[in-house]
Amino acid sequence: MAPDAQVVVLVFAKAPIPGKVKTRLMPSLDAKQACDVHVALLERTLAVACRAFSPARVQLWAGLEPTHPTLEALAACHGIARHAQSSGDLGRRMHAALCAQQGPALLIGSDCPVLTPILLARCARALVDHDLVLLPAEDGGYALIGGVRPHCGVFEAIEWGGRDVTAQTLERARALGLHVACPETVWDIDTPRDLERWRNLDDST
Repeated sequence: MAPDAQVVVLVFAKAPIPGKVKTRLMPSLDAKQACDVHVALLERTLAVACRAFSPARVQLWAGLEPTHPTLEALAACHGIARHAQSSGDLGRRMHAALCAQQGPALLIGSDCPVLTPILLARCARALVDHDLVLLPAEDGGYALIGGVRPHCGVFEAIEWGGRDVTAQTLERARALGLHVACPETVWDIDTPRDLERWRNLDDST
C-alpha cells in the first residue's frame, strides 16, 4: 500500500491556558484574548486535518494540561484520538509522537492558518518517494514535518524557536542521507503582525 494511503496526521497543541499560550501576541492582546486566538487556530487546524483525512487518521497530541476540558471537547467533536505529549524539549516530544505510529505520519502545529486539505494531501503524497517532508515557515521554523518512519537525528541539536530550525533540520537530514520534499513555504501566527495578516486573509475570502 502506498504511504499516502495510510498516513496519519498528528496535531500538536498546548492546552488553552491564559498566559501560557500565544504570549508573543501580548501586550497587544490580553492573556484571555491571546488564548482565544489559540483556540480558534486549533479549531481551524483540526477541521482542516479532518477534511484532508478521515477522523480515524487524525490525532490531537496535547501539552501543558492534556485533559483540559476544551481539548477533550474538541477531540470528541471531531471524533479523533487524544494523547498526552511526552516530556522533554520539542524535538523529543515530536519524535516520541511519531515513534508511537505504526506507519507514515505528518506532524503539524496548530497555528498555521494557510494549511489546507489540498496542501496536507500533497505532503502525504510526497512520502511516496521521499523519506521526509517539511513545510518551511517564513520565520525559519516549519509548520509540518512528516516521514515514512521517524528519524531521531533530525530532531537533535536543533535550536527550537530560533530562525534556523528548518536549515538545521535539513542539515541533519542530509547527513542521514534522507530524501526531503518541501512542497511549499508557509507562515504561522506568532506576532501581532501575523494576527493582522490572518485577519486580512479571512476578510479577503
